[in-house]
Amino acid sequence: MAASSRSGSSQSGSGKKFWLLGGGILLVIALYTGGWFYAASALKTTVLKAIAPRDQAGVSGECSDIEFRGYPFRIGLFCSKIDVDDNVNGVSATFGALRSAAQVYAPGNIVWELDSPAEIRTTNGLSISAQWTNLQASLATTLQGIDRSSTVIEGLKAMAVSSYTGQTISFDAARTEIHLRQNGADLDGAISVQDANTAIKDWPQIFPKMSASIDLTIAGKAGLIDGSDPNGLNGATGELRRIVADIGDGKVMTLTGPFSFDEQGLLSGKFKLEIEQLGPWGDSLKQAFPDIASTVNTATKLLKSLAGGGDKVSVDLVVDRGNATVSGFIPLGRIPPI
Repeated sequence: MAASSRSGSSQSGSGKKFWLLGGGILLVIALYTGGWFYAASALKTTVLKAIAPRDQAGVSGECSDIEFRGYPFRIGLFCSKIDVDDNVNGVSATFGALRSAAQVYAPGNIVWELDSPAEIRTTNGLSISAQWTNLQASLATTLQGIDRSSTVIEGLKAMAVSSYTGQTISFDAARTEIHLRQNGADLDGAISVQDANTAIKDWPQIFPKMSASIDLTIAGKAGLIDGSDPNGLNGATGELRRIVADIGDGKVMTLTGPFSFDEQGLLSGKFKLEIEQLGPWGDSLKQAFPDIASTVNTATKLLKSLAGGGDKVSVDLVVDRGNATVSGFIPLGRIPPI
């Protein structure tokens, strides 16, 4: 009798351990599943912020036909279309299908792809349409938001049309790269385009085919990367480390220097402008825009005199609240506010 009692007690204890183990496993699975869907929802929010940075009421982004995929080891988000509405600034946009993913062991490192076409419309009559062959991007996030992002666009073709003026501007580039990162409170940016063309309808082809790159830092504006800075560039200061425009055959133009924007969005700065192959640059402009040939000749002679007759010139380009001059006294024109 004693042996039988001990056997029954042992089986009962084993049964309890089995049910406790099973319940523990189910609890872990439930917690993991809840965490997975929470991470998937956070992935959606982060990617939408990268596409349309925002941190204010009246701005919304929506995924159509949203699907979460990849459970249990990968977090994936798929949408057939992206819609963004900014009721504050009167801007709406639509994009093609979105595919994004992150590994469960590194949910802050996100990769995503976005299909064309894109359509952007504003209440002031400007509409922008764009297509591309491939758009891929990556994000690294922290608890404070997006830490850095990289975007590569291949085969970009874009067109901007104003319904008020009827003016049309088209732009295309073989490859476009955009890299942004938070550097403490500052924002570092590097943008490059290869084999880019810009054309204005009913205007001569004044912009030659070129490759260009921009490297800059904007002080105190790290929040621009995800829209958490509500003021944009108004009131911002920064350092333009380098803008380079290359139209081939050694014709290179470089611009560097500090800059700032006032509260009305007007640019000020003192830049160093360097032009290599000044004569060929002037010839290219005269060929593209013969109506201003005399102006180009005058400017070329003036710049050559400043360079001591050489074909490589370095001058100060001064901008004071949108008014641009060479060395502070030769007027170039006015730059509109951002």
